Amino acid sequence: MEMAEFRTELHRWLDAHADELEPAFSPPGTLDEQIAQMQRVKAILFEADWIRYGWPERVGGLGGSPMLRTELGAALAARDLADPGLFSLIEVLAPTLIDFAPAELAAEVVPRLLSGAEIWCQGFSEPGTGSDLASLTCRAEPEGDATWVINGQKVWTSLAQYSDRCVLLTRTGPVDARHRGITAFFVDMDTPGVSVAPLEMINGQHEFAEVFFDNVAVPADRMLGDLHGGWAVAMSILPYERSSCFWQRIAYLYRRLEKLVEVAPDDDRAAEVIGNAFVQLHALRARSRVTQHRLADGQALGAETSIDKVLVATAEHATYDAARRLLPGVVEMDDSATGAAWRSEYLYSRAATIYGGTAEVQRNIIARRLLDLGSDE
Repeated sequence: MEMAEFRTELHRWLDAHADELEPAFSPPGTLDEQIAQMQRVKAILFEADWIRYGWPERVGGLGGSPMLRTELGAALAARDLADPGLFSLIEVLAPTLIDFAPAELAAEVVPRLLSGAEIWCQGFSEPGTGSDLASLTCRAEPEGDATWVINGQKVWTSLAQYSDRCVLLTRTGPVDARHRGITAFFVDMDTPGVSVAPLEMINGQHEFAEVFFDNVAVPADRMLGDLHGGWAVAMSILPYERSSCFWQRIAYLYRRLEKLVEVAPDDDRAAEVIGNAFVQLHALRARSRVTQHRLADGQALGAETSIDKVLVATAEHATYDAARRLLPGVVEMDDSATGAAWRSEYLYSRAATIYGGTAEVQRNIIARRLLDLGSDE
């Protein structure tokens, strides 16, 4: 299906099923409510086939450009039907399984993720490693030919307490081998020895968690990619995280700016503040559109996506800074449902310069790899 037809038919269907898809709670809702809503919406979309467009037929999809599924995510975000940050985990993890898992395993589990039957998480970050992913220490050791045993800890693992599976990076070589001694596994979260401790974020939600692995036995056929090939798995996520996920976030931010316009004062100061935020958003959207098309054309995405990451953090800050300036006291003291929603989102927006690679790291990448202003060493 071509994009124009897909977009028209999708929005016609969403309009017709608006009552069925509408959340049963007032925003922002609890994390439990948001997760339940997302999984319910995914199930409805899977039954109606919409969430299958853009995915390969070998994993239960209907084929077509990856931009079709990106358009779906953006439409859901713009209609407040699913939190884009939670929904976009599909884009982060499903392509990894398709590219690196045994074909039979991918065919079995990807439809379960798309249909809302399962949630997966990403076990990458560790305490003490900061943004230096290559220094991770969670270790996997072979036990015979058919099993690996994993010991260690992960942190900042989104939705781990809700997840059925984890795409996990482990150390299988010496630590000084850095990115050359890392292997990825697909771990069932109900395996004995896996324990999860949710972490409270600044907005009171428990989206992140620590995950502990204590002698966790994983079948050897759950290895993703090659032994010591985990860095390639990790890097494969980057193009989707910096393209499809951002596109959905942009749609969400546009919707928030529209809501701000509805309640902001009708004066020159408000026009300037909103106008500045709109310019940031528009610049981000223009940049992201180019990235979307490059990905759909099969081009390799690399260091240049650090520009997208800097722009999305800048636009997110600008949008919620505008809300705080034009709605005095709402973010800080308004305990109504509307005030709670603005406060929660404002506080979450402060993390935009940290998650997915800090702004400092992204600017270093831009300076060194794109502007040739020094080596990475």
